[in-house]
Amino acid sequence: MAQSQVQVNKQEQALRQTQNFSQQQLLQAQLVELPLNQLLERINAEMDDNPALETASSEDIIDTEHDVYDDGGGSSDDTGGDDDFAAQSEREERMSALDEALSNIGRDDEDLPVYSGGRNQTEEREEIVYGESVSFYDLLKEQVAEIDIDDRRREIMEYLIGSLDDDGLLRKTADSIADELTIYRGMDVTEAEVEEVVGMLQDFDPPGIGARTLQECLLLQIARRPPSRLKDLMGEVVSRHFDDFTKKHWNRLQTALSLTEIQTETLIAELRRLNPKPGAAMGETVGQGMHQITPDFIVDTNDDGSVTFALNTGEIPELHVSQSFADTLKEYQDNKAGMSRQMKEALLYTKKKVEAAQGFIEAVKVRRRTLTVTMQAIIHWQHRFFEDGDEASLRPMILKDIAERTGLDISTISRVSNSKYAQTRWGTFPLRHFFSDSYVTESGEELSTRSIKAALKDIVDAEDKRRPLNDDSIRELLAAKGYPIARRTVAKYREQLGIPIARLRR
Repeated sequence: MAQSQVQVNKQEQALRQTQNFSQQQLLQAQLVELPLNQLLERINAEMDDNPALETASSEDIIDTEHDVYDDGGGSSDDTGGDDDFAAQSEREERMSALDEALSNIGRDDEDLPVYSGGRNQTEEREEIVYGESVSFYDLLKEQVAEIDIDDRRREIMEYLIGSLDDDGLLRKTADSIADELTIYRGMDVTEAEVEEVVGMLQDFDPPGIGARTLQECLLLQIARRPPSRLKDLMGEVVSRHFDDFTKKHWNRLQTALSLTEIQTETLIAELRRLNPKPGAAMGETVGQGMHQITPDFIVDTNDDGSVTFALNTGEIPELHVSQSFADTLKEYQDNKAGMSRQMKEALLYTKKKVEAAQGFIEAVKVRRRTLTVTMQAIIHWQHRFFEDGDEASLRPMILKDIAERTGLDISTISRVSNSKYAQTRWGTFPLRHFFSDSYVTESGEELSTRSIKAALKDIVDAEDKRRPLNDDSIRELLAAKGYPIARRTVAKYREQLGIPIARLRR
């Protein structure tokens, strides 16, 4: 006789700690993340949506965001003044001459600074081109406008596009993206929804955009090719023999696929046509052949070694609450007694718009203070690099270091450094360029992985290509330069730099 199954529902109490973000905190987090051009777009959209938000008249505008902040010229090893960052961020000394200097910035494509990993041999200030352009992100957003999706998926798509790295790859998991959308956009998104929109993004051009790994990037490109035996072979190599492919074990591939030498050579030639960095192909300004970057910071290194910087505001207007809305709100509040229903509705509408305008203005100010204190901390930590422009001068620095120095949350530092650029005397760099992990030697010495990689690259560039150096030889030369690392570490850094083994560098 079958036994009946009884399902019992139990009610239990559980204590959970959750973190709730106010709308104002979410707005501040969103604006901190935006680079200059996108901030201007957001301000314009907010002004279109809120009639209580207006720009100040020309005589009322004070260029507080063009103020210059002095690092003080101290060494990167100095510890004094660490507690003064917040106070320094409030120090505002108007510098109207900077407006004129910024208005003259603009050169031809060939003048765009390219960092070579060493000191600039000229004393002339490298400048970046400003002007109308179609950027990597603009091209992707144009494709978003061409597909039929609802507003929810469109917002997820735009967040994904903003999360792509310079190579056009999506290095974040669906889980982390869903969490970020919840925290910073107030959206309750599932991993399945994120994956669905990632699939849409991967249909964009160029092929490979939105891939999570190099392998997926190449497979996406192969999938776009017309049906053929060659396409099938390429797919099999990348999906089933990826390790041999990345290590260029062509003989193994030829044997595994039962190919002739001619067939193998043809296959290799086609595989080499795949682009491991699809974002780089879109990183050029249409019609100009250059990558358009608008720096958020203008950093100056003076002859005495002191470093100053200013926030670049571009065309960002000075915002204020509409005087007519403020007067109307005061009038309504002064005459609450005997107010009609229609007047109460008008009061609620006016109050809502005024409060929204005040909140947005405050969020813009918080963004400025956050960017200022973060850049001050970075310059103080990496002072030697801003003095000489030598990448070997970069000290180990992680997000936690700057978070502790500024008193800001690590996630805030991450959002500031994710999409911001700094124009320096030595070129224009993304803020994340100044961050690097450390390598601790057996003696306990802490070395920057970036400086080790720079030294490794210099050694390989200078080697005799008829007799390229193996990893042991490179290890010995690095040790002589003050970088005593293990051979396996040499191999790891060499692979990360995309440098092949010795026999393939002949």
